[in-house]
Amino acid sequence: MASVAVAMKERGFQVTGSDQNVYPPMSTFLADRGIEVMQGYAESNLAYQPDLVVIGNAISRGNPEAEAVLDRKLRYASLPEVLRDFFLQGKRSLVVTGTHGKTTTTSLLAWVFEHNGRHPSFLIGGIPENLGQGARFTDSDWFILEGDEYDTAFFDKRSKFIHYRPEVAIVNNLEMDHADIFESVPAIQRSFSHFMRLIPRSGLLLANGDDPLLAPLLLEAKHFPAKRFGLGETNDFRATAIQLEAESSRFTLAASEFRVPLVGEFNVRNALAVAACARHCGFNDREIQSAFDTFRNVKRRMEVRGEAGGIAVVDDFGHHPTAIRETVRALRVKFRGRRLWAVFEPRSNTTRRNLFQTELVDALECADEVVVAEVARLEQLPPEQRLNPERLIADLQRRGREAAYLPTVDSIVDHVVRLSRAGDVICVFTNGGFGGIHQKLLERLGARNPGV
Repeated sequence: MASVAVAMKERGFQVTGSDQNVYPPMSTFLADRGIEVMQGYAESNLAYQPDLVVIGNAISRGNPEAEAVLDRKLRYASLPEVLRDFFLQGKRSLVVTGTHGKTTTTSLLAWVFEHNGRHPSFLIGGIPENLGQGARFTDSDWFILEGDEYDTAFFDKRSKFIHYRPEVAIVNNLEMDHADIFESVPAIQRSFSHFMRLIPRSGLLLANGDDPLLAPLLLEAKHFPAKRFGLGETNDFRATAIQLEAESSRFTLAASEFRVPLVGEFNVRNALAVAACARHCGFNDREIQSAFDTFRNVKRRMEVRGEAGGIAVVDDFGHHPTAIRETVRALRVKFRGRRLWAVFEPRSNTTRRNLFQTELVDALECADEVVVAEVARLEQLPPEQRLNPERLIADLQRRGREAAYLPTVDSIVDHVVRLSRAGDVICVFTNGGFGGIHQKLLERLGARNPGV
């Protein structure tokens, strides 16, 4: 929402907005670009009678502004509808989907186009460091979008990506997620199947050929070309000779070697998908590699926020067991030989539930030290559905991990500062602001070791 607000202002629209809690990097991003954010929701925020109210999918019935929109019969739309109706018509839409890796893959693909002078429109669920913003609308024929499977709005429960008119679709992977929206894996598969049906016969589906949950969906690809990418021998685009290094990863695709300044096997798959898509869109391997060489990742994806007292503090958006596990594995490569902390806030609508009670143990035990915070918005869930942090910690301890359940940010900071030592790496996993824990850790660690 914030990124599109800025992009629309750049196209000449007057834009204001309301939100309950705005935190960095988006709060800073909006403020720097002169967009007023009205704190909290109130009917008075609509007093100037806007021409169009864009309602985000976090808004539900009972919200005072949403109720006022309906009462006053103001024109309203979801964010995906705005994109479809105002900006995607007639464009060559490249849509990146999947449970994991969407933001990184979309950012890397957009950078291939931008670096090579195509000046594409894009919509990304994060802020790529190369591009400086998560959305931009241009006159280019190309529009590159991160296709989210989450629902569209309180008045449209279909996945957002249904509105995005794909010419080329990348499907990175498929797992159970968004338990507040999807009741099962088949429900998620059904939504992805509906999305794939939108690909024209002149388009292309690029799907992870190593993912067993995608395999049945590929059997439905009868009216458009479909190709598989991955590490297995049966893939049309296969990464071989993989080398995982502290600051980059290398792989070979057919006769060409690619290097991407991203760490870990998951990012090899992301880069492989981008290379396959870029080739389809007319780029040669030299142009693709030139963009890879200059890519600078996305904020909040294994982002090193600073180092104090010889201890690195890393921010990661990971909020699914698979994402946490793969990030920890990548950090093992990046910070080889260093003790690794995982500080986890169960904040997403899936990890607040006990759906992944066991899987979170498997993911977090990849770290040396684990701290789990209080489950966010606990009162909104019935007891039988809640994640049990105490049980999570007990299971980790039975597996030989040092683990603690500490409900508050201050108690976590005290614990980490007391027990950490020079050389440690502290990775904070959260999809929210987490009470500014990153800066609090850096300040306390710096005060403990002044001048180090």
